[in-house]
Amino acid sequence: MLKAIAIDDEPMALEVVKSHAAKVPFIELKAVFTDGIKGLEYLKENNIDLLFLDIKMPDISGMELAALIPKETMVVFTTAYSEHAVKSFELDAVDYLLKPFHLGRFLKACQKAQELHDLRYDTKSGSVFIKTGYDQVKVNFEELLFCEANGNYVTFHLSDEKLLSRMTLNEVENLLPKGFVKTHRSFIVNSSKITKIERHQVTLTNKTAPVSSTYFEAVLEKIN
Repeated sequence: MLKAIAIDDEPMALEVVKSHAAKVPFIELKAVFTDGIKGLEYLKENNIDLLFLDIKMPDISGMELAALIPKETMVVFTTAYSEHAVKSFELDAVDYLLKPFHLGRFLKACQKAQELHDLRYDTKSGSVFIKTGYDQVKVNFEELLFCEANGNYVTFHLSDEKLLSRMTLNEVENLLPKGFVKTHRSFIVNSSKITKIERHQVTLTNKTAPVSSTYFEAVLEKIN
């Protein structure tokens, strides 16, 4: 199930999205907004998978808004103007719906979003795709030592490289299998890679990660 919202300054356009979304079984439309700023605030406070977004709006354009939303949120632009199509894909939009659009075209856009979501979050495969810059990079859990949060970004420390992605540590935690454990409010480690545990840090192969008193007992329980 994809959690979605829609932002459009035209109430009738939002009614169309609501009507179509109600007919797509894997779309849960959580909210709609005629005010782009309020929609942006909602996106920053809630984990939303998909945003249906108009482009020409009075206070903030859809293009401007798309550059401010959490990077994990996929965007489908909905607009009456075709000239923005190229720019929309530069912003990594999943699709571009030209108004008026029928249910079949709306469904196709939703399916594209679902496929991308599944590609990112298929943890059963032993890996996950994360966005780094303009690329989707496959991370194998077996090669992942630990994840380190810094503001709105997370660094994935692999055996032989580091990858930076704009995500929260909570979002990363939801992607990882049970073998990973939080050792600190800013660190999640691969418990199978721990070679030594001390009161204030763990050693993983040739790297170390901190352990806070809050998480120490949970770490011990995990490795035992």
